[in-house]
This record gives sequence, C-alpha cells and structure tokens, in this order.
Amino acid sequence: MSSAQTITVGAAQFASAIGDVDANIDIHLEWIERGRSADLDLLVCPELSLTGHYGPARLLEAAMDRGDPRLARLAAAAGPMALTVGFIEEGPAAQFYNAAAMFRDGELIHLHRKVNLPNYGRLEEGKHYATGRFVETCGLRGPWHAGLLICADVWNPALTHLAFLQGATLLICPVSSGVEAVGADFDNPGGWALTCRFYAMMYGAPVIMVNRTGEECDLHFWGGSRIIDPFGKELAVADMNDGLITATL
Repeated sequence: MSSAQTITVGAAQFASAIGDVDANIDIHLEWIERGRSADLDLLVCPELSLTGHYGPARLLEAAMDRGDPRLARLAAAAGPMALTVGFIEEGPAAQFYNAAAMFRDGELIHLHRKVNLPNYGRLEEGKHYATGRFVETCGLRGPWHAGLLICADVWNPALTHLAFLQGATLLICPVSSGVEAVGADFDNPGGWALTCRFYAMMYGAPVIMVNRTGEECDLHFWGGSRIIDPFGKELAVADMNDGLITATL
C-alpha cells in the first residue's frame, strides 16, 4: 500500500462474456487477485464489466440490484483494496441503469448511474437504460476523492466540471469503447487520449481511464487504458490486449 499522501492505482482491461454474470464474476476474481498481489489501493474495471457491452440483450438475466450477493462476493475478495466494477443495476420502479459500483473493506462505498446515454452511431443506450441523475464524489484515502463518470459522461464537460465542483481530486472513467462505435470518420482512440489529457491538465488532477478488449457482435474494442498525472503526462498506457497497468499518484 502507499503512504498517506499517495495512492497506487491499477486499470484492468479485459473482455467480458455477453450477459453471463457468473462467468464474468470469475474473470473479476482473477483480476482482483492480481490487483491485491500488486498491492494496489484502487483497481478499476471497464464499463459494464460484469455484463458485457451488449448485456441488455439478456437484460433480465444480467441485471442486479446493488445488494446482490455476487457483488458482495467481489467486495469481500477485494478486501481493503478499493474496487470499481461496471454492471446493469436493477433499480426501483423497474428502471435499469448502466452503473458503476465502488467497494472497499467489503462494503459498497459509492455508486454512479450513467447520466449521458449515447444514442448515435452504433450506440443506443437510451433504448435500454434509465438516465442517472446525480454526480457525486467518494473519499478514498488521505487527500484522494474520486469522481466516477462512465464513458460518454466524460464527453459532457458539464458533468466532468460538476465532479470537480464536488471536490474530486481524481477522475475515474470506466469505458466500453469500440473502434466503430461512433462512426468511421471518428478516431475513438485518439479522441479519448486527447480528452483524458485535457481534463488532467485543466483540473490539475490525475485521470484513470479503463477500456475493455476483445470483440462483441459488430464492435472491436481497442483497449488503450491509461493513467495520467495532473500535468497531462501519461504514466501508463495499455495496448489492445488484456492486461493490468499501474501507477502511484
């Protein structure tokens, strides 16, 4: 573990099985073990890491409420290491959300529901998910307070600004970004690299962006997870394969 003023973080990029939560739980347990072996304070997994990008194809099977024992199993395995995972949350009134949960010491400490649901290119999230309403932060250790935004949330500058107004000193961005998702004329990898560096420099805060790998239906995921320091310097950048990148902030 790190000192009181520093934090050692990791981004685990990997592919998920579509709608097969149990199989994806096993995948997560392997990455949690690797994260704890690396003595991480925080491990971040991709957007919808427990369901796959096209998890809504099996919505009723894949959705979980925040108290699901399978989530509790991951929380227990992570122990003192903070862990962020992506899943489809079954909320009140038959509403389903693209959500990210953060756990530490076996407890849920933060949950974010995606606010900016993309409906363009090959993306149609508004068809499946209810819209999140809040942007909040979560205390980690020492001076570190995480702002947690999911993928397209980060492409709405107002949401990112709101996270920092709420006191974020670290921006966490789990994404599920395919090369073809927006359109043939848009450079998704280049756009993400530029956007993450911009926010790090603009707010003077580190950024952790973690994408997934592999293929699902008509999308090819490019990985490229990265950890960026407050000056916009890339401390660690992944290739397109499964892997874990780490850095001390």
